Amino acid sequence: MIEVLPLRIPTTGFLREPAVLSLIPVGRSTWWAGVKAGRYPKPVKLGARMTAWRAEDIRVLIDSLGAQ
Repeated sequence: MIEVLPLRIPTTGFLREPAVLSLIPVGRSTWWAGVKAGRYPKPVKLGARMTAWRAEDIRVLIDSLGAQ
């Protein structure tokens, strides 16, 4: 049996897309459509080719999804 350890969300900092999608069970296109529609948090550009989300925003999203 393989044990899967949960990904820990830092209290502060940033999460890249693969880490976010490992926490939120949706596909990439669904995630980006949700970002565009305002259902999911807006990303932060950390560089010309680097996008991330604030850990605090992802934590709030997970809490709100769990409450539904």
